[in-house]
Amino acid sequence: MTGLVFVDSNVLVYSVDARDPRKQRLAHRWLDELWRAQTGRLSVQVLNEFYVNATRSGGVGLAQAEAWAVYSSFRAWQPQAIDESLVDLAREIQVRHRRSWWDCLIVAAAHVQGCSMLLSEDFADGEVMAGVTVRNPFADRVQETIAGYAAIIARPEPRGRGRPRRTPVVSSA
Repeated sequence: MTGLVFVDSNVLVYSVDARDPRKQRLAHRWLDELWRAQTGRLSVQVLNEFYVNATRSGGVGLAQAEAWAVYSSFRAWQPQAIDESLVDLAREIQVRHRRSWWDCLIVAAAHVQGCSMLLSEDFADGEVMAGVTVRNPFADRVQETIAGYAAIIARPEPRGRGRPRRTPVVSSA
């Protein structure tokens, strides 16, 4: 796999959630590949969302110590902090794409880190925002092969005003 890949908290949560074995297996497969290739990225926001959702009663129910161990291991992925420039970019994304604030912070963090792909089930598969292409790692056509993402889309430079350019989506079909 080439290029940097931003991972949303739902992928991390499924990696520790045995209630859905299929999604857990796919999450592990993606994370294993990203660790091997050293191309995984995330943000402090993602890590915090993971910790809350993994330890929530009635949810995954992971012990706080176990969730903290997972949280701490992902610090090696250089988590993006939320600062003023990230907030400004998130606001531009929100205005342009009319998404939730939290989603825009994630897209902005992926963009700032130079990621061309965002793994998340919380967006439309194939959606492009700020030069970042969203892929649902649990979608049937996406799960066929991780290797199909070797031809990652080049990240276009952010544009100023006006309508966003549509970036072609590379498919493995």
